[in-house]
Amino acid sequence: MPVIEIERQMLPMLGSPNQGARFYNPDLPQSEPFVPGHRTCAGCGPSIQYRMTSKASGDNTILVGPTGCMYVANSSYLCTPYNVPWAHTQIGSAGSFTAGVAAAYEAMIRKGKWKGAFPNIICEAGDGSASDIGLGSISGALYRDHDCLIICYDNEQYANTGIQASSRTPYGGMTTFSPPGPMVPEAKKLFPKELARMMAAGHPHCYVATATVGYPIDLMNKVRKGLNHKGAAFLMIYTPCQKGFVYETPRSIDLGRLVVECGLYPIWEWNPQTREYDYSFRPQHMRPVSEYLKLQGRFGHLHADHIATLQKFANAQWRMMDVEVPEALVRATNPETIADMASAEAAAAVAHTV
Repeated sequence: MPVIEIERQMLPMLGSPNQGARFYNPDLPQSEPFVPGHRTCAGCGPSIQYRMTSKASGDNTILVGPTGCMYVANSSYLCTPYNVPWAHTQIGSAGSFTAGVAAAYEAMIRKGKWKGAFPNIICEAGDGSASDIGLGSISGALYRDHDCLIICYDNEQYANTGIQASSRTPYGGMTTFSPPGPMVPEAKKLFPKELARMMAAGHPHCYVATATVGYPIDLMNKVRKGLNHKGAAFLMIYTPCQKGFVYETPRSIDLGRLVVECGLYPIWEWNPQTREYDYSFRPQHMRPVSEYLKLQGRFGHLHADHIATLQKFANAQWRMMDVEVPEALVRATNPETIADMASAEAAAAVAHTV
């Protein structure tokens, strides 16, 4: 019996008037694999990302959803917002389940049991699954190079179970597991795990990139690059959570841009052919971290020295990307130039409501 070759989809890149284009362009696909009517919060960053991702991948797509906020909000009994096949798996088995789907389709196509192109297989895991509980499973799928795209929609917390700290929660972030107080006024003491860099360093044959909902065209093109790459790909996407971050509902896209402009969420790609990082993405502005922090209630307790610590971290990120840090951002690392955003005592009451 002759072996049937696997036909893979090749998705074209979307044009854009500039790299940081904020709005959709006319080339955007008309199909809607992720439709309205779901139960996510207003301004939900992960649901915005889901729509962008699924539009980029198209109708011949299979979505895998490990347990997380997007699983709970989108899977009411006999009702989901997906116009494409979707399957739920346990929070720790994102990689193994997705690898199984990819392997099954390859086998069915070779045996003539599935006609047509290999589907775009996408796993959408929150940071609790991708960075903590399911890290080993995802690493295994990437290492074995299964033909799939694994996305970490990074809302920097366990949003499904009440806003607990994850390894992606930033320094100074207030959660129910990291409330500010007299002994730990900064709330979260540790800086976030460098998840995407771990994936690139440990699986250099994979396409790896970071993106945010603040730059839709960049995000969607990276989804297509990951799907066009023959083998495994990993994408980490900043997706603000209105409930956990505590911000005004219409500001989701603004935060998705500000987090890049202040240097707290570097945008880059890992090229598996050259084994090099591409830091060519540049925001139109460079801003102090205080402009990002002040829009979110989860940072309202920070003192001047905490903000200065975050500015030092951001400046180091800029330098890592070979970007010259302006003098104004260097001065912002001095606590004496920063006024306290609020007192830890005043923020304590807020911590109980998050």
